[in-house]
Amino acid sequence: MTNIFYTEEELAFRDEVRAFCKKELVPFEDEIQKNNTYHKDLLRKIGEAGYMSVHHPAEFGVGKYVGKGLVYETIVAEEISAVCAGLDMSRMASATLFGKPVARFGTPNQLNKYLKPVLRGEKIGAIGITEPNVGSDTARMETYAMKDGEDYILNGKKYFITNGSQADFLCVFAITNKTIPPKQGMSAFIVENTMPGFSVVKDIALMGMQGARVSELAFKDIRLSKEQLLGELGQGFSILMDELDSERVAIAGECLGYARPAFEAALKYSQERIQFKKPIRFFEGVSFQIADCAMEFEAARLLTLKAARAYDKGQKITKEASMAKVYTAEMAVRVCDRSLAILGGRGYEIDHKVERYYRDARLMMIGGGTVEILRFLIQREVYKDFTGEYW
Repeated sequence: MTNIFYTEEELAFRDEVRAFCKKELVPFEDEIQKNNTYHKDLLRKIGEAGYMSVHHPAEFGVGKYVGKGLVYETIVAEEISAVCAGLDMSRMASATLFGKPVARFGTPNQLNKYLKPVLRGEKIGAIGITEPNVGSDTARMETYAMKDGEDYILNGKKYFITNGSQADFLCVFAITNKTIPPKQGMSAFIVENTMPGFSVVKDIALMGMQGARVSELAFKDIRLSKEQLLGELGQGFSILMDELDSERVAIAGECLGYARPAFEAALKYSQERIQFKKPIRFFEGVSFQIADCAMEFEAARLLTLKAARAYDKGQKITKEASMAKVYTAEMAVRVCDRSLAILGGRGYEIDHKVERYYRDARLMMIGGGTVEILRFLIQREVYKDFTGEYW
């Protein structure tokens, strides 16, 4: 399948990333899981290798694959996630969630000051959307930036912010005009963690994603110059929507990374585990689950690849990105659940990787857009394609 749907260059790139992960990341895998260590040094290595830069403009990234596109980003996401989900969650928050809005809407000065060091792994980025009282309904955010002369005064809180406590730079969305609908009155700003008034309230303990940091942040009377405005005033909502499409496809790539090693572990165990004098693969209760895992994984990969290739061709992919994200997230949970069941008690052991992949995968039915809200987006786009208008 991969030889049909991936180019030789893409397959060679996957081999290169996998070799990098084996050499540079696998030695730290157990320590990250046991100690929940945030490794800035590993993120720097990932950046130096060029794996932050694959879908960014060539003049701002590094490596021979710089500027290749979202297909390459999904490959990086899958391979790093297969080793350490939390590490790729940190990488993606920096390179994609922060990096893409800056790359697509930043001024030349912003590109040089904020994007370049993030893509090289020298600095950490984050995106500030979710708030304590705002999740799927992003237009109702409460964080507010009030005009004060030529500056803006930022106040508010953000919650569930990946890299929040570690980030040097944050792309923060805030309402700048309360007198008009929020979709027209939202703007985006680049905030530096050294600015007076920025604080980390706490890091949030999670069910999975060891090695990542997800934080609650507070902004108290932070003075932002007009140079910190990303894009145009009032353009924040469109910037946010633009970022989410690429984020959701990249998350789909991560979900492939959770499901693949879990499935491989179940496949191997089903041939080695002997019960009733034969390997358990010969029992249909097991082998049919293997069949379901294989089918769903292949379908998920193709949905992900379709969305990524469409994005790389400059097409609007709200429907395709949502489909890929919903299906791969749910597929990863199902595959991990089946794999755990095939391993039985072994799979439930805390030291076995399958239970870890299960915990990591469950987050992606929530983060980056819940599967429920994405189903709403999918049906909306489907009906628009059919009728020519939204309802």
